[in-house]
Amino acid sequence: MDRLNFAAIDIGSNAVRLLIKGIYPGESVSDLSKVFIVRVPLRLGQDTFTKGRISTEKTEKLLRLMHAFSQLMQVYNVLSYRACATSAMRDSSNGADIVRYISERSGINIEIINGLEEARIVYDSHIVDELEQEGDFIYVDVGGGSTEISIISDRSLLQSQSYNIGTVRILNKKLSRSELFRMYRDLKRLKETYRHISIIGSGGNINKLHHLAGVSAREPLTVERLLTLRNELNSYSIVERIDRFALKPDRADVIIPAADIYLQIATHIGAREIWVPTIGIVDGIIYSLCSDYLKEKEN
Repeated sequence: MDRLNFAAIDIGSNAVRLLIKGIYPGESVSDLSKVFIVRVPLRLGQDTFTKGRISTEKTEKLLRLMHAFSQLMQVYNVLSYRACATSAMRDSSNGADIVRYISERSGINIEIINGLEEARIVYDSHIVDELEQEGDFIYVDVGGGSTEISIISDRSLLQSQSYNIGTVRILNKKLSRSELFRMYRDLKRLKETYRHISIIGSGGNINKLHHLAGVSAREPLTVERLLTLRNELNSYSIVERIDRFALKPDRADVIIPAADIYLQIATHIGAREIWVPTIGIVDGIIYSLCSDYLKEKEN
């Protein structure tokens, strides 16, 4: 029996990902399971946040990557896909030109989406259902170029906000203090409204921190444990982190600023724990693609 496969491409500021998930005929969207995943640390944000535009060299690397992804999707008989580019591409002065160039030469259509769309996509993946928890949450997605914060209350998405605060920006010393203070002001207002609130963390860095902390999959990462782990990681050089914690080079440098962002958010919101259901934008994209496909089959 052939599997029905769907694919998502996430062109982020730090890395580019391809995820393929599938179901068998007769199964529902809740039965989606991973078929293939690959992550390539292209770090487009390195160009955007320091030079204002993505270089020809990285554009050509991205093009070769999209050619490869196109071939992989054909190998896995992908029924439908969606490719989304986030902060680095939307902030780059030549982002729109690159999207057209790659579309013409690879056949892969790329959408440049804003931060609010990023948050909506992940919420559409039914991330709260993974928690089996009731209450008020802020969903936090820390990326290389931006951080998205959404309010989820009684399993409903109430509001979202995007901030140009990301790990690659911080590494390149391109973080705007005014943007940081804007986030702090918003978090203060949220704290006044929601007295007891937890964080849902999304992205490769918080997933890795959760794993390094030795917390079981169904348990939250406490803010206290995150601070201890952050300080332990920071006591080693990047090379030592790679060796001691089995981190990839492009993870070993961004993991500290990622931890700092989560700790700052937790402090300003008064949260004591971070739930990490390991769902991100690629999962949300595939969830929507599969749901749409099943609805069309019903009609």
